[in-house]
Amino acid sequence: MEFQGLPDACHSLSSNHLRFFNCRVMLRNMTLHDPMQARILIVDDEEKNVNVLGRMLGSAGYATVQGITDSTQAIRAVQEFNPDLILLDLTMPSVDGFEVMRRLKALLPSDSYLPILILTGDIRSEARQRALSSGAKDFLLKPFDMTEVLLRIRNLLETRFLYLLLQDQNQTLEVRVAARTRELEAARVEILQRLSDAAEFRDDDTGQHTKRVASLAKALGATIGLDSDRLELIQLAAPLHDVGKIGIPDAVLLKPGKLSAEEFEIMKAHASIGARILAGGQSALVRMAESIALNHHEKWDGRGYPNGIKGDSIPLEARLVSVADVYDALSHPRPYRGAWSVEDTRKEISKGAGTQFDPELVESFLRLPLSAFPT
Repeated sequence: MEFQGLPDACHSLSSNHLRFFNCRVMLRNMTLHDPMQARILIVDDEEKNVNVLGRMLGSAGYATVQGITDSTQAIRAVQEFNPDLILLDLTMPSVDGFEVMRRLKALLPSDSYLPILILTGDIRSEARQRALSSGAKDFLLKPFDMTEVLLRIRNLLETRFLYLLLQDQNQTLEVRVAARTRELEAARVEILQRLSDAAEFRDDDTGQHTKRVASLAKALGATIGLDSDRLELIQLAAPLHDVGKIGIPDAVLLKPGKLSAEEFEIMKAHASIGARILAGGQSALVRMAESIALNHHEKWDGRGYPNGIKGDSIPLEARLVSVADVYDALSHPRPYRGAWSVEDTRKEISKGAGTQFDPELVESFLRLPLSAFPT
């Protein structure tokens, strides 16, 4: 049976007792949603009703219409056809319209909007109320006026496509926000890296100490099973461990010989200064950098500074950086001494297990392959 207004290619007959009027359009996901391109699904056990509605919709210009008379196939039809509107009868054998709506409610996402127009001969007010409370958006009685049906369909489809347009706009906005967030995060990381470089250039003209410490701290964290996200934060935050040196006078920071007791007290202030510089950060990266800057000179036995905390009270990221910082400082030359050998440096770290360093971290450190130690 042909529907007036529908191209021949849009007709299909699936069986002797079930007609499908199915014309898929290529521009389904158009940016501007056109109600005439809507997919309309008719579910009615009377083939005559399906045919009448199909012809009416075809003559009105709706090109993508599918009709089924077996309500047990309604959910499958929704999944395969992906309609924009369902014209649904209430009184049907096996599965009635109420059951179809109940199954649809369980199937569809909570934030979706798939309008259902009830077309039924049930004149009871209870049926109307139950249908509308079950998810139907509109309700018409048979026999219905064709003009009114088309107007109701048009209104429901306009609402449907406005909803889809809003979803598209929200998704576009989410993409833009995500991109902007990535840009801001990249800018934040770059600023922190430059801050680290600014502090490092005061007493290391190569600017590589902080990078080596970060690399070694990350490698050590990997040996104890830290997840990739935390390792990434450690690598980004560790270079800021000595940022507080910005506040240390050159006469102390750049002194070529051993510091006096008074000078050492001034030098120790760099941990607190660094924490103050980084205090109040909103991101996990800045908060970790603050923790490392404040605590990387604390010792396992409580004899460190600035607060004398000990053991597991010292944040893990600071304990990792403490080992990496001492190793790098000893294994590279300073104005007042030459670089220690890798073997001697590893022995010195081992001697500090349980006093200066977390003993379990020292064990993991000593298991690191030589390739893990930056040069």
